[in-house]
Amino acid sequence: MMRLNNGIEMPALGFGVFQITDLAICEQTVLTALKTGYRLIDTAATYGNEAAVGRAIKRSGIDRKTLFISSKVWIQDAGYDKTMASFEKTLTNLQTDYLDLYLIHMPYGDYHGSWLAMEELYEAGKIKAIGVCNFEANRLVDLILSHHIIPAVNQIEMHPFWQEKALRSVMAHYDIQTMAWAPFAEGQQQLFTNPTLTAIGAKYHKTAAQVVLRWLQQSEIIPIPKSIHAERIVQNFATTDFTLSDPDLVQIEALDQNKPLILNISDVNEVYRLHEITFKQ
Repeated sequence: MMRLNNGIEMPALGFGVFQITDLAICEQTVLTALKTGYRLIDTAATYGNEAAVGRAIKRSGIDRKTLFISSKVWIQDAGYDKTMASFEKTLTNLQTDYLDLYLIHMPYGDYHGSWLAMEELYEAGKIKAIGVCNFEANRLVDLILSHHIIPAVNQIEMHPFWQEKALRSVMAHYDIQTMAWAPFAEGQQQLFTNPTLTAIGAKYHKTAAQVVLRWLQQSEIIPIPKSIHAERIVQNFATTDFTLSDPDLVQIEALDQNKPLILNISDVNEVYRLHEITFKQ
């Protein structure tokens, strides 16, 4: 477990459901993850699968108090009033009366208004912790200086090829927990067969993917790997029975290319693209 800056404890490994658009598959996949032992499930309004996640949680029969459920408010619902409405819909979809973590999905639109709503929901006990996604250092610090609650989490693209060391230094100053989306870089640059990662894994009889997850966990970063394959879901969970050595960690740090592979949040074309994404919740 990882302790957040407000004292809440959060599982050190989660399960993500981004791009699982077939709702029947999403429901079964989350159920498999829960049966495997995952207790942190990360979704988002814009993924369109919150309701499937909610059904899986209900079917699992697992005590809600033992789960850590995270979701996010999208750009189209930025601002105080829209965030309040989106949050209530998220609760309905997930069949719960509170969230463990609620995040601003993108640093665009009226995210200051969203944060005001989230602070209010947090203080009312409807959310255990609040945070952000994809916030670079300048916008993160601006948010902190403009409000009275410091984000507990910043969920960012994070994998061996993009390690965000400068941003993480700023986050460490404010004791903000890093969550890693796309910990496998969505398979880019042959991550699963990378010579460095596979050689390290061979020493421990582990895969390159397991090495990446262990590296993140030893770096006190919470990864949220996604898979729809039961054997991979189980495999990704089996990452606590070995410890990478200091030389291993140095080799992985040397893989950093100092640039994102998936989402360049400062690219104006990405701003246009992301603003165009809308959905019916």
